[in-house]
Amino acid sequence: SDDGNRESDERVAVLEFELRKAKETIQALRANLTQAAESEVPSQERKNFKSSPEIQEPIRPLEKRALNFLVNEYLLKNEYKLSSITFSDENDDQDFELWDDVGLNIPKPPDLLQLYRNCGSALPLPRDMVDVAVGVDFGELPGNYITQDPPKKPDLSQQQQTEVVQELEYQISLLNSEKQSLAEQIKKLQSEIQTLKRSVSSPPPATLDLGSQATSNLSTTPPTDNGQYLDIRGVSEPESDPDPPSTQNTPHPHPQSHNKLKSRPPVQFDQPNRKLSPAFQQALLSFCRMSSDSRLGAEVSRIADSEESVMLMLGRCLPHIVPNVLLAKREELIPLILCTACLHPEPKERDQLLHILFNLIKRPDDEQRQMILTGCVAFARHVGPTRVEAELLPQCWEQINHKYPERRLLVAESCGALAPYLPKEIRSSLVLSMLQQMLAEDKADMVREAVVKSLGIIMGYIDDPDKYSQGFELMLLSLGDPSERVVSAIHQVFIPAFAAWTTELGTLHTALIPSLLARIEKLLTQGEHGLDEHKLHMFLSALQSLIPPLFAVVLQNAPFTSRAKLHGEIPAIEGRASTDTHIPSVPSVCSVSSLPQLIEIVGRINVTSSTCVHEFSRFFWRFCRTFGKIFTNTKVKPQFQEILRLSEENVDATAGNGILTKATVPIYATGVLTCYNQEEDRKLLVGFLEDVMTTLSLSHAPLDSLKASFVELGANPVYHELLLTVLWYGVVHTSALVRCTAARMFELLVKGVNETLVAQRVVPALITLSSDPEISVRISTIPAFGTIMETVTQKELLERVKMQLASFLEDPQYQDQHSLHMEIIRTFGRVGPNAEPRFRDEFVLPHLHKLALSNNSQAVESKRIDIATQLFEAYSALSCCFISEELMVNHFLPGLRCLRADMEQLSPEHEVILSSMIKECEIKVENRGIGDAQGSVSIASSLVGEDAKTKFLSKMGQLTTSGAMLANVFQRKK
Repeated sequence: SDDGNRESDERVAVLEFELRKAKETIQALRANLTQAAESEVPSQERKNFKSSPEIQEPIRPLEKRALNFLVNEYLLKNEYKLSSITFSDENDDQDFELWDDVGLNIPKPPDLLQLYRNCGSALPLPRDMVDVAVGVDFGELPGNYITQDPPKKPDLSQQQQTEVVQELEYQISLLNSEKQSLAEQIKKLQSEIQTLKRSVSSPPPATLDLGSQATSNLSTTPPTDNGQYLDIRGVSEPESDPDPPSTQNTPHPHPQSHNKLKSRPPVQFDQPNRKLSPAFQQALLSFCRMSSDSRLGAEVSRIADSEESVMLMLGRCLPHIVPNVLLAKREELIPLILCTACLHPEPKERDQLLHILFNLIKRPDDEQRQMILTGCVAFARHVGPTRVEAELLPQCWEQINHKYPERRLLVAESCGALAPYLPKEIRSSLVLSMLQQMLAEDKADMVREAVVKSLGIIMGYIDDPDKYSQGFELMLLSLGDPSERVVSAIHQVFIPAFAAWTTELGTLHTALIPSLLARIEKLLTQGEHGLDEHKLHMFLSALQSLIPPLFAVVLQNAPFTSRAKLHGEIPAIEGRASTDTHIPSVPSVCSVSSLPQLIEIVGRINVTSSTCVHEFSRFFWRFCRTFGKIFTNTKVKPQFQEILRLSEENVDATAGNGILTKATVPIYATGVLTCYNQEEDRKLLVGFLEDVMTTLSLSHAPLDSLKASFVELGANPVYHELLLTVLWYGVVHTSALVRCTAARMFELLVKGVNETLVAQRVVPALITLSSDPEISVRISTIPAFGTIMETVTQKELLERVKMQLASFLEDPQYQDQHSLHMEIIRTFGRVGPNAEPRFRDEFVLPHLHKLALSNNSQAVESKRIDIATQLFEAYSALSCCFISEELMVNHFLPGLRCLRADMEQLSPEHEVILSSMIKECEIKVENRGIGDAQGSVSIASSLVGEDAKTKFLSKMGQLTTSGAMLANVFQRKK
């Protein structure tokens, strides 16, 4: 057998040498043919082209093939892969991978781009360098354009040359066939050796008597490809015959093993009973057109004979397949890529395949990313944590800064999806660091959102207590994120997971909640110079998300847990808690929940900050709802009531009750008393608000805490009736101080309450108060009447209010009521710009004119300056409105002049501004008189002179009163 091998090898070497020589000869002849074909243009045609350059010479075969090659090369280089495939299909007679296929020994020109750039100075082709007319000797030509000796018979006709080429090609095909036959024999021998070796080690009964038979069949049986591939050139594999003829004596196939590569037994075919010579038979078969000499041809001609060879073949083919599959369909390749990456024996190939997977789609959409992630998880389950770390994670790391957000999103999502399949030390170090970096640096909201979700998953798997502080910092970092979707993700995924871990660690109520409370306290301490409301919201929202896990901790530690019985699948938490009159071991509950500290913090909040009040109210509402009604009634309410100490004996007109002016009032009212909505709860809320209103009024305390309660409750229409009930209690109260408060509170309700309620409940109450024996109560109704004029649309209602305001202004009994006039002017300035135009024109402006005129004759200087300053604010606000020419001349300008007369004596700074305003108004009136059609332009829009503006602004800086309204004048230019 060894001798046979040596002889075969030598013979193959000789044949290969002969084949090489034959190919060189063909090359030389084809080059000659190419040149001859190109130069063979009929002489008459050539003359035509010279005399008429506009007639274009027809394209020659060589030119066509060269241009085709260059075009295809351009398409591939510039990512037009589909066009390239189509183009190749349309020119199936040309091999675009090989320039020599264009015409052998023709130098390759520059690519299309270079040709285009140099089109002005045409690049000389080698053909142009040879002037045929002078008969140059080939040896004298520069370079190596002709590598072979010139043919001995250059005058051969083209037909003769073609015949020579065909003859040589036929000879080569015979040599090829002979080479192939010998190669197959070598493989057959090798295969037989292996079979014999196996037979010696463990001989199956069926093969013992086959030695001679097998040897006799050697020359006729096509071989297998060394147990790796089945060669399919001219051979097809039959289905296994259920009853094979005994003459074939096929050895039993060995069972396939996944771990050990096994070869199949040789496949045998019936041989024809003919006496053709092998050479003739091979010559016949050579007419089967097969392309086993290209890369793809080689793959196609070998069929994998085992799992491993399938993997090797897929590993080679997939990188060539992927770029040519439509982007929208590339996910169809994921199973193939994954399967190959799982089972391929070569680490480099596996790495390339996983790289292809992560780069499969340029910008994968949600569905495509889900498919890739599903694949990653399947891969991870299959290969285990070590390979996930070694093979998948580097792919993630590589793309952490990819320019496309969709690719970074894939990385962020992968970190979460792979978390359960990673070694735990990698999970809590490398992956955590990757996500932390992306959270801090990535500019895309959707990426940071995915990062937060993946961090949440990591928190569900982490078991290193040292990572607690890193988790806490990550929570704060995400809570401060500017994107709503990121913040939503932290409450939805991260905080529940983090809280579950801290519960296991026992640090939820000993570290996590106290550290958030400490941050809130620090904020409030610094808040004297302006509270950072965003941060407060951040910390409080985190606390709110921690309420359910806190409740779980309380339940786990409560004594009744051992006695609790579950009914069905849903734990009846509310029911369980109510089996006892209250939760046992309450001191521990209160300390666990940090309730006393929270209530104490509430007292330090700025009551005028509606955001703070709203945030804390929501927190307490959620807290009370979670811990249940009994806990709220027995433990939360008493702690608030003890601090608020509302009782008759505490109503001290001199001392007052300091805590009632704090945010504790609105937070208790809206966060605790509104949790449960039964009749008794509603009564408690009404009673509390009535007590606060009474106490604050009688002690002359600021009403901010009551206002905050009304604003927070008034935002929900459910409480409108209840608030009106509270105010009616004030309307009919015996103390004028309480009635004044009720009148002022109506103003807050008017904007939120529907018009029917305003007509039925608000206006009648205000009319009642407007005829109160006490003048202070009547004056207190003015802001509410003004707000009605600003917000209501019902005509009858507006008329009633206008009549009431007119009586305040025109009734002789109010002629000297300084406070009333101040309140009316303040209200006009506030509601005038937004009120109905007719009300402004027919009521507000004429009455302001009258008030300005009467102020000129005011004897008491302090009253005169008060009214003048208030008028200045009102006129500044109204100057932004459109005022008709008639009103301007009859009321607005005269009113301003009266005001200027006061200011000349009282405040020269105001007088300068008023003079400029008057001048501008006068110019506007003159322009309109000349026929200026821009009638809709407001006074404010005319204040455009840079000098005037500079003077205004410099003077405004010196004013002691608020010039805010006037400042708007400069911002509202059209």
